[in-house]
Amino acid sequence: MNRVASLPASAGNGCGHLDLPPGLPETYTTLGSFTEWFRGSGGPMLMYHKLGPTPSGVRLRGLYVATRLFRRQLTELAAEGYRSADPGELLSSAGPGERRMVLTFDDGFENVLRLGLDPLRELGFQAIQFLVPGLLGRTNEWEQREGEVAERLMDDFQVRDWILAGHSIGAHTVNHPHLTRIPIEEAREEIRASRAMLEDRFNVRIRHFCYPFGDWSPAVRDAVAEAGFETACTTEPGLNRPNGDPRCLRRLTARHASRKWRNLGTLLRVWRAAIRRP
Repeated sequence: MNRVASLPASAGNGCGHLDLPPGLPETYTTLGSFTEWFRGSGGPMLMYHKLGPTPSGVRLRGLYVATRLFRRQLTELAAEGYRSADPGELLSSAGPGERRMVLTFDDGFENVLRLGLDPLRELGFQAIQFLVPGLLGRTNEWEQREGEVAERLMDDFQVRDWILAGHSIGAHTVNHPHLTRIPIEEAREEIRASRAMLEDRFNVRIRHFCYPFGDWSPAVRDAVAEAGFETACTTEPGLNRPNGDPRCLRRLTARHASRKWRNLGTLLRVWRAAIRRP
């Protein structure tokens, strides 16, 4: 995913998860104000894309998280007793005093492997990368079409290194399209084939899906279920409940604090308004 899109108006209804309450930021920089909400409300998931310094000319600076900030975020979570969880674990109730956190990375950027493995290992966390199998070993072509700078995606050897380090992978379609903007049969094939390609290439079971651009609809969600995925991640902020819909899981965007945007909420609202225009 390279930017966060709106859900169609009907798609956010009936998922059974928790909306972000008023007063909390729409993006995650530090555990801080989220501490009490995380403890008593549901299962949190953090969404990352790229790690490291922001290159010159980048349009979406908020998709880069500095390695130092990433390490600090993991350190805070470890100090509070959080452990890594699989997205499917959020569908079961946590035990007394158990604190679970799902760490997700969208797209499979090479800089996540290069800069993220050491902090994850040192602080005892595992993460899931949602991969675009049609573009492995290439670059973020869907972003470049919108004027973004090029970034390398992991190749097959690097994905295997990620898996051997104890982390997992999920599917993010074959080519990263807007699933609601293409015919539903084409969307079904993007979803189905992404799972088949990853399972064939890496000999692991692919159970989890992530909607590119956060773009989904009830029909797309049904296609994800038909393809055999147990869960699917959106980009909607909130927490997840065990009795909620497993194929519209909520996540919080992790990013640095910004003087230009107090949080990413302003940008999200602009994108949502643009997508809803006929």
